[in-house]
This record gives sequence, C-alpha cells and structure tokens, in this order.
Amino acid sequence: MGKLNGKIRDFSFNGQHIVNLLLLAVIFIAAGYMIYNAGAAADINININMQDGVTIRENSATSAHFIFYAILVLSLAYGVMFVMPIGGADMPVVISLLNSFTGVAAACGGFLYDNPVMLTGGILVGSAGTILTILMCKAMNRSLKNVLIGSFGAKPTAGGGASKEQGNYKEVTISDAAVMMRYASKVMIVPGYGLAVAQAQHVCHELEKLLEEKGVEVNYAIHPVAGRMPGHMNVLLAEADVPYEKLEEMETANAQLPTTDVVLVLGANDVVNPAAKNDPSSPIYGMPILEVELAKMVIVNKRSMKPGYAGIENELFFQPKTSMLFGDAKSVLQQLVAEVKTL
Repeated sequence: MGKLNGKIRDFSFNGQHIVNLLLLAVIFIAAGYMIYNAGAAADINININMQDGVTIRENSATSAHFIFYAILVLSLAYGVMFVMPIGGADMPVVISLLNSFTGVAAACGGFLYDNPVMLTGGILVGSAGTILTILMCKAMNRSLKNVLIGSFGAKPTAGGGASKEQGNYKEVTISDAAVMMRYASKVMIVPGYGLAVAQAQHVCHELEKLLEEKGVEVNYAIHPVAGRMPGHMNVLLAEADVPYEKLEEMETANAQLPTTDVVLVLGANDVVNPAAKNDPSSPIYGMPILEVELAKMVIVNKRSMKPGYAGIENELFFQPKTSMLFGDAKSVLQQLVAEVKTL
C-alpha cells in the first residue's frame, strides 16, 4: 500500500538479491523439513512415560512449532525484501505477479483439503495472473526472470533524467485549452493515475461526449501499465460507461498520434516520457511508451511539476508543442466542459 501511495520509495543495498535468494532457500529447506517430519508436527502432545501412576506429558512438537513460526516470519520478511527494491513505475508488474501467487496458494489449498473447486479456481487465477504478468513484462520491456528475482528497481543514474536541465515550460488557460479541443478534428485522451486519484472518469466521459456532439473524433490511448494496477485505466473508464471500442491499445494509439490534432494527458507521466526512447541513462529507457509528442498539440494536466511515480523528470513537458494545464483533474475537466458548452 505504501508503494502504491508513493509514500515508500524503492530501497536496496549491495547484494540484496543474493540475500533474497538465500532467504528463499532457507524457507524452502525449513518447509521441507516440516513436511518430512509431518508426524511430529501433527501430534502436539504425546504420552512418553508413566511414573508412579502419573502421566508425564511432553510437547514433542515444540521444535516443529518453532520452525513453523520461523517460516512465517521469514516469509513475511522475504515478501518485504522482494518488493522494496522495485521502482514505482514497475509496481503494476509486481502486483500482477503477486496476484498469480494467490492463485497458486489457493490451488495448493485445494490439494490440501481435497477440494476440486478450490483447486480449479486457484489454477485459473494463477494461470491468468501469470499470463498477465508475462504480457506486462513485455509492455515494460522486462524479462520474467528479472521480475522473479526482484532486480528491476528503477534507480536514476548520474546524468539521467532526474538531473537533466530541461528548460522552461508554458502554461495554457482553461479557455484556450477548450478552444483547441473544440475546433480540433481528432482528440486523443491519455488517462493516468491523476485521473484515478481525482475520480474524474465520469466527467472525462462527459467531455468526450460533448466534443463528439460538436463533430470532434475522440478516443482514449491506454498504456498497459498506466496507473498503479494492471488494467487500472480500463476498469475506471468502463465504470464511466466509456465504449470499449474507444479504448486504443498502445500500438494502435501510436499509429494514430501523428494524425491527432490535440492530445489531452490526464495525470499520466512515465508512460508518455520520451526519455524511455532517447535517453540511455534514464531508469525507464527501453520501456515502450505512448508517443504523444508526435501529435500536433499536447495538453498535460498535472497538479504540479513534481516528477512522476518513477521519480524522474519528463522532457515532454518542456517541448514547444506541449502546454501545461495545472489543477485537480476533476476540477479542470469540469471547467473544460463548461467552456466547451459555450463554444
């Protein structure tokens, strides 16, 4: 939860991955020992001797209990150690992976209780989560091996995007932004975490319908890892009854962006950062992005110029064709709706 809220940043130390693997190995060895000595673990109290007619009872499973609780503590520690070094921009992949682990756990429970329903449900959840993880790894340009050993934390390097001098940015007023969108032929909306935080999906859909009534073609560009969780933007827009056919996948959206008049970026940051393509020193270099800079005009709605979840500056904000529209996404969209209605 702390990672998703952005309150806990990525943390790592030299040799952490080796420590993680050793910790995992200890857990497996201890678990194997528990299984091998299942009889001792099952019998909590065993009568071992009779002296003078008094039953002496000894807890022969004390050591087994100690090992069980040790496994529990070590597993909790491993879970924290596994997640801590992972950069914020990569968290959706990890969440998908952890979701698949819950399915595996449920399937194991199905074996344990001889419950075919639990077994089948666990298999479905585990396999679906694994497939989604692989797809998201591809979208993030990561390998599944790196995900499993937790070695893909986003760390800014010297000379990277965080320390790079970008120049000046320009702001745009609500009225000017409304005019640009109202008289455009084609508008592409890029939803991000800022939209989710403001719960602005409904008013965004209202703006979309209003523009279409005035003859503007409006679509949504969806990045696979936009937001904090897998499918975050798809769920939000579906909640607002946005037609599914208006949601363009990354590849399709990128093909349409050169012919798009205005792109409205709502709270998205790292998924539209050109540094992923042209700055080898950037932590997100190599990650496929929405190439919004190819459009004729770009309007970016943010609360401030604070860096995104990956903690790096976005050079898109300083390009000549980009205009910044500061404010809460819901409030800004409501004002845009009011302005467009008057045009």
